[in-house]
Amino acid sequence: MKLVFWSAVAFIGYSYLGYPAWLWIRSRWDSRPIRCGPHLARVSIVMVVRNEAVVLERKLKNLLELNYPPDQMEILVVSDGSTDGTESILFKFAHQPRLRLIIGDKTRGKAAGLNDAIRLSAGEIVVFTDARQNIEANALRFLAENFADPTVGCASGQLMLGDPDSGEKARGIGLYWKIEKRIREMESACGSVIGATGALYAVRRSLLVLLPTETILDDVYLPLHVLRQGKRVIFEPRARAWDVPDQGHQREFARKVRTLSGNYQLFRLAPWLLGPSNPVWIGFFSHKVSRLVVPLALGALLISSIFAAGDVYKVALVLQLAFYALSLWAVVGPKQGLVATVADTAFNFLLLNTAALVALANFVLCRRVAWAQ
Repeated sequence: MKLVFWSAVAFIGYSYLGYPAWLWIRSRWDSRPIRCGPHLARVSIVMVVRNEAVVLERKLKNLLELNYPPDQMEILVVSDGSTDGTESILFKFAHQPRLRLIIGDKTRGKAAGLNDAIRLSAGEIVVFTDARQNIEANALRFLAENFADPTVGCASGQLMLGDPDSGEKARGIGLYWKIEKRIREMESACGSVIGATGALYAVRRSLLVLLPTETILDDVYLPLHVLRQGKRVIFEPRARAWDVPDQGHQREFARKVRTLSGNYQLFRLAPWLLGPSNPVWIGFFSHKVSRLVVPLALGALLISSIFAAGDVYKVALVLQLAFYALSLWAVVGPKQGLVATVADTAFNFLLLNTAALVALANFVLCRRVAWAQ
């Protein structure tokens, strides 16, 4: 049991502390700067929507107001069998010369819609976005500047959780996301990011592959295929898109289950990721695979603490139980103060790892996870 305990400690420690520490060292020892420069290439913005009437008009106005030469930009919107007022809003904007509509009479899924848009796109760079997030005016220019460097094949924007006026949320899922972005920034500085931000990312059209129709994570599948072709996937923090920071625990949990289920799905859709042909195997294991295994390591840590003899293991057990109890405080206790902040962090950690267990069950039982923006 002692071996199980210390193995679990080492694995969890590497996943959350060791890998970021290694990236920090490597980003200073082996930095690979990007040769950015003016690069106003023709851009195709692609968006697949289904029943997004509540936010769609705002999003279309946002895209049309981006600071990018109008004659160098097209917007392709695919309606994936929408049944609300989505299509009437699209037809309201149909007079816009930059807007191209693809109306589907039945639901086929996001991946199928993206494939249709990719086939019709005319830009040198294809930019992917979702309906909910608001993109800052200069974000497109910042993304495009990275493609002046011929080694860059994909550029990921930065998702901000909060409001442009008051800034990002600094607790709960917002704190987790800030840490995640810092990891991506360091990955980019010394090589490539393992995936992109689905709310805003750009790919050279010549490097795009068509997605299997069941694909959940296009923002990981497409960048990884860019890497496989020998080009870099980088993180561009200046290209920002804003989203609502708190969508409720239930919706956030469902979104995490979908994302983590998508990571499991990658093993089936792209088995080369688990072998030596993966050019970023260490990063993929450290950033993606290890996060899926951490819940099992946490379980092993708890069980081994119960059965291992010694004061160290008793203390470890008490600390673990206190941590899990603290996570419940985020639900039933006050929402302000230092304790509430720590409890909120503990709760979101528990939420993330519970979602990973559900994703594992989905994978083992071959349960399909529905697409949601």
